[in-house]
Amino acid sequence: MELGSKVVCKAAVQMAMSESRAEENEIKDKFTDRGILSAAVDFGSDFKNGVPKMLERAVVAAKREGVIGDSHAEEGAVAGAAHEAIQQISAKCFGLNMGGKIGIARSGPHIAVCLFFEIGLLNLNDIVIGLGHRAV
Repeated sequence: MELGSKVVCKAAVQMAMSESRAEENEIKDKFTDRGILSAAVDFGSDFKNGVPKMLERAVVAAKREGVIGDSHAEEGAVAGAAHEAIQQISAKCFGLNMGGKIGIARSGPHIAVCLFFEIGLLNLNDIVIGLGHRAV
């Protein structure tokens, strides 16, 4: 059963907000039972050098976990959704360090990528969240 974009986006946010690998796997199993494929990957870097790495990590994690196949269209959908999410957080992140998690979810043609990061300098941190959606 194919689920809509709202449900898939919510799943990506929940994957990105998971606090441990065990919680991530628990959430992933719950989503699998509902027909949602999902993945998550930790990420940390300075923003300027991290953008290409975020795109790559999202695509690699989605492929590794079977969320997408090897097709150019599916890889492009994940990269496009990740890029959209990056654009949403870029104004707050530029020039700062960030660390957190990238969550990815898919049901049918709907693919969502969520970035949930702590950003800052030293111990002066803030939280950002970006969400992108594509249909493939």
